[in-house]
Amino acid sequence: MRAEQVTEPVAHHAEGPVWSERWGGLRWVDMFAGDVLTLAADGAVERRNVGRVAAAVRPRRRGGAVIGVERGFVLEGADGALTPLGELWADPGVRMNDGGCDPHGRFYCGSMAYDQRSGAGALYRLDPDGSVRVVLDGVTISNGLDWSPDGSRAYYNDTPTGRVAVLDYDEATGLTGQRPFVELPPGAGGPDGLTVDREGGVWVALFGGGAVRRYTPAGVLDEVVEVPARQVTACTFGGPRLDQLFITTSRQGLGPGQGPAAGSLFVAAVGAVGLPVREFAG
Repeated sequence: MRAEQVTEPVAHHAEGPVWSERWGGLRWVDMFAGDVLTLAADGAVERRNVGRVAAAVRPRRRGGAVIGVERGFVLEGADGALTPLGELWADPGVRMNDGGCDPHGRFYCGSMAYDQRSGAGALYRLDPDGSVRVVLDGVTISNGLDWSPDGSRAYYNDTPTGRVAVLDYDEATGLTGQRPFVELPPGAGGPDGLTVDREGGVWVALFGGGAVRRYTPAGVLDEVVEVPARQVTACTFGGPRLDQLFITTSRQGLGPGQGPAAGSLFVAAVGAVGLPVREFAG
């Protein structure tokens, strides 16, 4: 199976695609430009700057969005106004990276060091009341996070581990019992963003691997989507029936003429259906 190119290379480091009918379609980020991108109905790409870094974005139940920015969170109102919630740390060498919402409307975003030093990151949770807590620490490159269809398990990537982890989840205790779900073979690429389909299949973007892999809930590989750009960063289901897999890619570290399609948005019809995006309740 092979993904098809949707846009030109419109981003330097595209990440975090999200489909929401509330938005009328697909948004994703151009991380180091600090921009949230929107795919318009005519195929054009619209941009909005939200800061130095735009790490992750999810819709809010009351309209607008919650956005992970360089060192914290920003709320976008239904009118488009941006409200920063304050910086969570002072170290300029650490930034937010990827995130998502749990079944109870709490927004998570994980951090990493710009120089990727080991253990410098953490996974933060923003609650609807505006409070923030650390739910995992000692992380190196906090990446993809999504929940099983019944909400009882979460899948999570700390990229340098070379594995997808699974955790137990409930509202009171949060994320517990982290353990390996899938070990990626050498040369497959680093586990980056991920999404879960309606049947519980886990779709993992492989940075440096030029592919997205689907694993069954039992951790068995059963599908590979080839992407014509090696630095695959994230994926999500979208379209009116949530049956299209949108895939983002990166040009980070590439020179002129290298990876001509890198930074483009791709799509694949993979014969699976996704889950509606979980929204932030704050």
